[in-house]
Amino acid sequence: MPKIYIIDVTNRDGVQTSRLGLAKLEKTIINLKLSEMGIFQSEFGFPITNHEINYLNANLELARLGVLNSMRLSGWIRATTEDVEAAFKNVPEIKHLNISISTSDQMIQGKFQGRKARQDVVNSMVEALKKAKELGAETVGVNAEDASRTDENFLMEFSLAAKDNGADRIRYCDTLGYDTPSVTRKRIYNLASSVKIPIEIHCHNDLGMAVACSYEGALGAIDAGVDAYINTTINGIGERAGNCDMVSVLLSILKSSATAEKEYKDILDPAINLKKAYNLAKYASYAFRVPIPINQVGVGDNAFAHESGIHADGALKDRRNYELYDLEELGRGEIETVEVGRKITTGEYGGIKGFKHVFEKDLKVEFKDDKEAHRILELVRFANVHTQKPLTKEELMFVYKYPAIASKVMTVTPPNGN
Repeated sequence: MPKIYIIDVTNRDGVQTSRLGLAKLEKTIINLKLSEMGIFQSEFGFPITNHEINYLNANLELARLGVLNSMRLSGWIRATTEDVEAAFKNVPEIKHLNISISTSDQMIQGKFQGRKARQDVVNSMVEALKKAKELGAETVGVNAEDASRTDENFLMEFSLAAKDNGADRIRYCDTLGYDTPSVTRKRIYNLASSVKIPIEIHCHNDLGMAVACSYEGALGAIDAGVDAYINTTINGIGERAGNCDMVSVLLSILKSSATAEKEYKDILDPAINLKKAYNLAKYASYAFRVPIPINQVGVGDNAFAHESGIHADGALKDRRNYELYDLEELGRGEIETVEVGRKITTGEYGGIKGFKHVFEKDLKVEFKDDKEAHRILELVRFANVHTQKPLTKEELMFVYKYPAIASKVMTVTPPNGN
């Protein structure tokens, strides 16, 4: 049976959310955590955006060193030959791309303003796809932006042209969260049955149905005999009302009645390690400066809380009475200690004594010599300037383990301005 894989787009769609964002070091830590969780692919940024270039190349270096396990790193670009050429010029070792173009009549008319017709959209996509393969892309996903409002026959024509010219997947974008779950499943089933190509499902949450639509859309692809790739973001962070929340959709696949025990059992990518979910959610919340809602699925403070008499009594007798899954499955339940007395921290104005105290006492790191300690201290100072938040243990350890790569990640060179 085909499988469901996760392509996380936090580092692309999540970071472009209005009034939010991540430092490049934080994006890198998220890639590390995604890889630890067994995520198939991280859409890690924009290869034609100048301030992303050093970060992208540095993360590909991490991948080359095996630090990111087997997780793929993919870039997002527009479906134009100019973007493809710029992507490979800026990030020569990039191997995975998603190329995107609008396909609905609304966007063809409303965005392109008469500059493109349907055939022009197909032609632009095909030319970009061929160029990407020519320049060395191992996989290319073709994004049909606003697929949910695209004429079904044209969507099939567009997707068939993509398949015939070497596309590896079609991304069905419910860009405005327009579809209902049942419609998503039906349209993706029809598309996958006709074109016979793996389908990515990319859903937004404007009507509160991103998780349900992603889940049902994936089943539509599975029913048609092709692999499904659900696009997620951590904690549902994304433009406007957000994207499909990773933990919610994973739990839906693993625990809901349709897929937990019946013909769809074991359809989820077996590499997924759900025990990393809570730590990932907490880090993303800190990095984005967006608190996790108290009732967030699986990772919210109240996800396993019981107060009413009937519920508390039932949960104490047998937690299966009122808990569908165990908190330990998400990596929750470990005792967290908080130091409430004297605390020494290190950051952009920190000195060598406080810095060494943090690394030796809290992180159990011993430096080879003072030269190494001073070198890492200087990078830690820059890291704190870079993130403008107290550095986490993961961030400090990354700088210590990979100082040259950390330096590259944090290097952003603005244009001259003249």
